Amino acid sequence: MEIKVPTYDSMMNPLLQAMRDLGGSGTIEEIANQVAKIMELSNEQLEVLHNPEKGGQTELEYRLAWTRTYLKKYGLLENSARGVWALTLTGRTAEKIDEKEVVRFVKDQDRIAKENRKEGEPELEDEVGTSTWQEELLEVLLEMDPSAFERLIQRLLRESGFVQVVVTGRSGDGGVDGKGIMRLGGLLSFHVFFQCKRYKGSVGSSHVRDFRGAMTGRADKGLIITTGSFTKDATAEATRDGAPPIDLIDGDQLVELLKKFVLGVQTEVVQREEIRINKDWFLGI
Repeated sequence: MEIKVPTYDSMMNPLLQAMRDLGGSGTIEEIANQVAKIMELSNEQLEVLHNPEKGGQTELEYRLAWTRTYLKKYGLLENSARGVWALTLTGRTAEKIDEKEVVRFVKDQDRIAKENRKEGEPELEDEVGTSTWQEELLEVLLEMDPSAFERLIQRLLRESGFVQVVVTGRSGDGGVDGKGIMRLGGLLSFHVFFQCKRYKGSVGSSHVRDFRGAMTGRADKGLIITTGSFTKDATAEATRDGAPPIDLIDGDQLVELLKKFVLGVQTEVVQREEIRINKDWFLGI
């Protein structure tokens, strides 16, 4: 039985409502979670992958990227370089929109822009069209040797401010792959256990519970990093009241962190940002 995911245009009004619920701005993750709540989407709908062979991005995330792109071109949304989206003045006053009118307007504008573009001038990319480098990088990560992937995460944590990062990788330890200490402002320190999962699919709540059982009483916080995604239940389990907190980093967040800390990812800005994956760098980890 095919699991149906809402179309990008059917999520326009729910997304605007989600932005209002979030106070007028939000990250991509916050917006997606709120849209799912408003539309009462099932776990099955949230876990459908856009490209099952490559893993990473879900179909909902992919379609919401188109939703954001259309609403931005229509003048209702704007976004910063840090990935935070916000309602424009027009967006704040728009209670409900005609989805068909938005689609018609944006396609007309794209057609006019294409007709007026000079020969040899690069075509402006939509947000969705910039996903190529993320997909390429996820493929590189999935092809890495497991021990090399653990060393990559070790390096990433050190670049992020962790100290005394050790990869343990002991079998039968509840999935604990390593540990480290996160220092905040030179005043506070947190002992963190981490787990690395090279997944194409979704990490479920059972993995989170098993990992928490292994770290309880031994660390202040837990961190699970995957090339895939997390189910809705896994996210809820990670933040369950009364239980030690576990932070989750999915494939989309992971590749952005590698880009941020320039780990095997080079960014060049000519007329537009160009991102290139250095595959040799990952082979040398």
